[in-house]
Amino acid sequence: MLKKQKGFTLIELVVVIVVLGILAAFAIPRYVNIAREARISAVTGMGGGLRSAVALAKAKYLTFGNLTLATVDMDGTAVACAVGTGVPTGAAGGIGAAIQDTSGFTVVYGATTTFQPTNGGSATCQASYVAATGVVTVVTTGC
Repeated sequence: MLKKQKGFTLIELVVVIVVLGILAAFAIPRYVNIAREARISAVTGMGGGLRSAVALAKAKYLTFGNLTLATVDMDGTAVACAVGTGVPTGAAGGIGAAIQDTSGFTVVYGATTTFQPTNGGSATCQASYVAATGVVTVVTTGC
């Protein structure tokens, strides 16, 4: 009586391994760009958050009608603003308090405050905030 064999032949196993290798060769370069795209998205998102924070602080400042105020209350947080314009200052108590969450970013406060992702990228991968004008610039080269 003939015994029925079960399993795969060696040739079938080699063909499957070759096909998986070819698929991996095409998939790996695709996943390498994901980290760069994530940094670009994070920096772009931070730029949008900064613009929103500046607009909300200015709106809150102008709502009071008293252009001699030095701070505005945003959701229980005091935000330092430039007198007369309501633009948040470039300090941690200004734009830092207005944005509230800077996790995942290295922040350097000053006349031009920069927000760089902590997970890589070059010095040009950043969102920057100019305290004198309230202008936010996003640069994604080098991410």
